[in-house]
This record gives sequence, C-alpha cells and structure tokens, in this order.
Amino acid sequence: MSAGRRLVRALSLVAALGLWQLLTVYDVNLWLRFEQFPTVGEVAAAFADRVGTDAYLQDLGHSLRRITIGFLLATVLGIAVGTAVARSRWAADLLGPILEVARPVPAIALVPVAILLLPTNEQGIVFITATAAFFPVLVSTRHAVRALVPVWEEAVLTMGGGRLRVLFAVVVPGALPGIFGGLSVGIGVSWICVISAEMISGEYGVGYRTWQDYTVVDYPGVFVGMATIGALGWLTSTAVEMLGRRVTRWLPQPATGAPRPAFRRAARRAAPAPVPVPPPVREKEPVT
Repeated sequence: MSAGRRLVRALSLVAALGLWQLLTVYDVNLWLRFEQFPTVGEVAAAFADRVGTDAYLQDLGHSLRRITIGFLLATVLGIAVGTAVARSRWAADLLGPILEVARPVPAIALVPVAILLLPTNEQGIVFITATAAFFPVLVSTRHAVRALVPVWEEAVLTMGGGRLRVLFAVVVPGALPGIFGGLSVGIGVSWICVISAEMISGEYGVGYRTWQDYTVVDYPGVFVGMATIGALGWLTSTAVEMLGRRVTRWLPQPATGAPRPAFRRAARRAAPAPVPVPPPVREKEPVT
C-alpha cells in the first residue's frame, strides 16, 4: 500500500473522531441525540485508566482464548464438512438437509441450547463462537471445491495418483482462495457472537465488562469496550487475510491498473504472430 493511501485512511479516522468530538461537545440534538454521548476526550481518559490494569488484561485474555478455540474448531470442521459435502453424494444427502435447516438459526439463539447441553458457561461460549464461524467456512469451502476444474483431478488420476493425492494436491490447494474468503467472514461473525454470549452468560471478557459498564451507567467505559472489540476484530481479521495471501502466494497477481491476470499476459506474449494472408488472385479471362 502506498503512503498516499495510508495517509487517506488515517485522515478519514481523524475526521470521524473530530466529528464525534464536535457533536458531543455542542450537545447536538436534531434527530440523533448526542447530549448523553461521552466526548472523545472522556473515552480516551477512561481508556488510559483501564489499559494495563489486571482486570483489563484478564478480560482480553478470556475473550482471545474463546475466539481462538472456537475459530480453530470452526475452521477444521467447516473445511472438512464442506469438502465432504462437495465431493460425496452420500455426505450431501445425509448432512445437507440438516445443515441447511440449522444454518439460518442465529448462533446467539443457541445460548439456551448451550446452557442445557454443556456443563460450564465457558464451554457454552466457545460452542456459540465455533457455531457462528462454522457456517461461513462451510459454505465457502463447498462452493470453492465445486468450482474446481475437473481436468486437474483427471490429470492426477491419469498419472497414477489416488484419492488422497487428489485431495491434498488438487482439491485443498485449489479451494484455498475461497476457503480464506469464508475464514475472513467467519472471524468477524465470531467476534459478534462471542461478545454477545459474554454479555448474556459470561463471567469475564470484553463483552461482559462492557455490559457491566452499561448497567452502572458508565458510558465512557462502554465506549472503551466497543473500541477494544473493534481493534481486536480488525487485528484478527487482518491476520487471517495476511495468512491467506501468504498461503496462496502461488496464485497469479494482477498488475497495477491491469485487469488481466499474469498468466494471460504471458500467454499472449508467447502466442505466435498471425501469418498474413495474401489477397486472392483473380484468374484472367481467356481472350476470344
């Protein structure tokens, strides 16, 4: 990314904070009411008081542990089940209807189910987090595997490769771009659900602390929690995207300003020049 784009992004954030400060300082009350909103300075002061404290670090540790365990479970299960449903008719017939019925159910609606099934609240929050990320990974993996070109698999089979060779040499690498698209969506949904689950049934965590601040009318503390959630979500999402670019670095990258992939440009350069075709010669009419 160029320095100019970084500057534009930083200025957009500064402009948003400046607008927030103006609206709250002057207690703007048109249709939206800002008279009860804390100012940027009040939120910054509350953040400075909390950051580095034992309670703040403890909440961070609990939330990050829940996200890590839940997201890893969702990644493994989503890729495995998505690949099986895309490659096997039996798996599609047996698991497809169940997954399609369960997929529209919001993960946060599973809180009563988690309380009934699992012995501790900690396990319930991890279960909700994993469920939230599972379906985006499942759907993206299924579509990515089904979109693979069959000629690659046929080439491996022709050279004597077996099913496992096809799976790990063709299917998984070919589907990685789509899989990481689902992982990027899943990590964001995971943060939404883990914070909601912590607010409902958690004992520690960023979501739990944010809800406690709301119940005692500590609005700067609420915004400290929101800012922490946003920063953690952005960092984890960026980490997933960077990992995806590193794992799929073998893919052709389009040049700046050119929509064609590199392999198409190379093919055009390697193609032979067209041979000019001479104009047709008209036969002379016989002289009578």
